[in-house]
Amino acid sequence: MALLCGIDIGTSATKTLLCNEKGRVLATASVEYPVYAPKPGWSEQEPEDWWKATAKGVALVCKKAKKKPSQITGIGLSGQMHGSVFVDRAGRSLRRALLWNDQRTVAECAEIEKRAGGRKQLIKMVSNVALTGFTAPKILWVRKHDPRTYGKTHKVLLPKDYIRLCLTGEYAAEVSDAAGTLLLDVKNRRWHTGLLSKLGIDADLMAPVYESPEVTGKISAAAAKLTGLKEGTPVVGGAGDQPAGAVGNGIVRAGIVSATMGTSGVVFAHADRPVPNEEGNLQSFCHAVPGKWCVFGCMLSAGGSFQWLRNTLLAEQVKAAVKAKRDPGELYPQMIKEAESAPPGCEGLVFLPYLTGERCPYPDPEARGVWVGLTVRHGRAHLVRSVLEGITFGMRDQIEIMRGRGVPISEVRLSGGGSASKFWRQMQADMYKAKAVTINTQEGGALGVALLAAVGTGVYSSVPEACTAAIKVTETLRPDRKIARVYDRLYPIYRSLYQSLRTDFRALGRLT
Repeated sequence: MALLCGIDIGTSATKTLLCNEKGRVLATASVEYPVYAPKPGWSEQEPEDWWKATAKGVALVCKKAKKKPSQITGIGLSGQMHGSVFVDRAGRSLRRALLWNDQRTVAECAEIEKRAGGRKQLIKMVSNVALTGFTAPKILWVRKHDPRTYGKTHKVLLPKDYIRLCLTGEYAAEVSDAAGTLLLDVKNRRWHTGLLSKLGIDADLMAPVYESPEVTGKISAAAAKLTGLKEGTPVVGGAGDQPAGAVGNGIVRAGIVSATMGTSGVVFAHADRPVPNEEGNLQSFCHAVPGKWCVFGCMLSAGGSFQWLRNTLLAEQVKAAVKAKRDPGELYPQMIKEAESAPPGCEGLVFLPYLTGERCPYPDPEARGVWVGLTVRHGRAHLVRSVLEGITFGMRDQIEIMRGRGVPISEVRLSGGGSASKFWRQMQADMYKAKAVTINTQEGGALGVALLAAVGTGVYSSVPEACTAAIKVTETLRPDRKIARVYDRLYPIYRSLYQSLRTDFRALGRLT
């Protein structure tokens, strides 16, 4: 029986997972580490912390599962996307890594667009616009502001690929994560040497690119001694956290998308061919499925809006829960129960969920949260339901953009906080006008790359085959046509409000 390990290098912690060849999770473990913010808008981590967390996580998860690390037969790696690890010829990290949420590279993004010949030309080259979170602008920033480090740099690696180096001694990248550097020719699944040349970046700084299930190296003697893993154990390419999570949710064939609500809200779709991205409001990347692509968007305040509402309406109860060392999340079910007493559409009350600005569909950091349509008829139940509806409309925005670009959507797989309540799950089915389903696992990226390891080690012949064996639908909800018609009438109004208010948002921003 195969024993597969998925290692997910997250921003707050590294999660390690063990499963068998059927995808049954035997144990998980999480090891946390700090994020450093030496200046406002900066976000950094020590790559060595990831490596220590990986070694500790392997030991913990094996202890929980009552297995030995040497019994593991294949390893897959996932991780936070876009980060930059600068290593020397000995494979040592030269400085803290700049993370996906680091905002210091605004000038470098403008420089990239200019050197590429404009935004449209950049999208034509690498299918995406220059965002501050991506890796390419970080490379330019280090070259300009830390030339000593840049001069010593042998390779620039993504977070999970640094762990690969520690495990195997091999330099390797894979297409799904590499697409998030802004340096990959997404259509042809290789580094874009033309853009690298225009930016003055030596192509040798980038590691060789593989498909996600391909074996990229084997556990070295040094890593085996440190971790207890067996020397020679295969390590596959793995995937960036979003494509890895998609594999863990079974988003590996056309028509199935995922809607994941954490603090932010991400809609992710599989695509059989590259998806046009002329407006740049979605990310268009290579998928972790060989020869396939993906497209996804992110609204910044999905569950974050609901959390804000809880902390505002139920402030005293939140304080009491914290004081009693209870989880304040226990308050959400009573809020949702209250929302059920308000009618669909909340009698004309609409909430815009832009509490922290927005990314998709509007890349606007100055966008703000708004209630529109308040009357004396509206009570707390209306306020709560309108926030749930506003969040879900924000997710629908991404789905509608995808539909407009030819992405078929027949089934939406729900995960995160938005899947915890049947009321909210049904609301999503009604708004998305598609089957809304839940599955038998919520393990996401770590399970996804464990399944990629199963493919790379020959347990399965393809990623879809592995997902079919491991992932099962546990509930299917279909749209209520009557309620869906209510949302269809309300949605154009919701969409128009941002356009009507965006100049006011900027004016308000100048007052703060």
